[in-house]
Amino acid sequence: MDGGGAYGAGKAGAPFDPIQFVQRPQVILRAACLLFAIIVFGCISSQGYRYDHKDEKEVCLYNKDNNACNYGVGIGVIAFLASVGFLVGEYMFEQMSSVKTRKHYVLGDLGFSGFWAFMYFVGFCYLTNQWSMSETPEGGFGVNNLQAAIAFSFFSVFTWAGCAWFAFKRFMQGKDDAAFAPSYEADPGSMPGGGPYASYPVAQEGDGGYQEPPFSGSQTREFAQYSLLLTICHVEMKEGQAAWSVGRTRCVLSTRSVFIVKRVSLCQARHT
Repeated sequence: MDGGGAYGAGKAGAPFDPIQFVQRPQVILRAACLLFAIIVFGCISSQGYRYDHKDEKEVCLYNKDNNACNYGVGIGVIAFLASVGFLVGEYMFEQMSSVKTRKHYVLGDLGFSGFWAFMYFVGFCYLTNQWSMSETPEGGFGVNNLQAAIAFSFFSVFTWAGCAWFAFKRFMQGKDDAAFAPSYEADPGSMPGGGPYASYPVAQEGDGGYQEPPFSGSQTREFAQYSLLLTICHVEMKEGQAAWSVGRTRCVLSTRSVFIVKRVSLCQARHT
């Protein structure tokens, strides 16, 4: 089996190779199951019944037990449909991008194949027992067909058991391979050669670390007082209630390109 993807199949999106597909053990066994199913229910359907003039009805040649014929036809038809479905599933298996979908398919294959191998074993024992108690039909009608149905029921036990075995191997391969775990569930620190996630890069410090803010606390308060004083005096002048004059004010340009007030004189009000 290919080990390139989950559960022994190639990676999703890979080109389809028909030659490699038909050479898979699973596909070969499915084709054998399909062929054997056709033989089982075909042989019983064609010559498994005969009209009994004494009973005036059609009876099964397996000891006149219609349940035996119905059972053989039933397991054959269901096996035929299941084989077609699993062959389509084998074709679609490599196109399944989800690991969970592949897992569900493999588990379904394992469960059904194992159960149907058991059903064929029961059918083989049932048909063999009824045939051993049957009278030989007149003129040997249907003898070969009935015996062929018994023989291929026996062969089908091994083909379906083989399918279950390969499904089990697929399941164990997908279960044990840690590479199939989803990336979001894997801890990078626990993977070989992996490390914890890298933190964000820290910026290089410049000249001596962080710079001081453009205004200190005292400078901010002086600037606020000066602005408030100018506003009050301007209002008084507009109302004609006082004239204002600002004494000597000296401003210097600091190293941070801001004006810092050094000295502010109070407003002198002149009432008229």
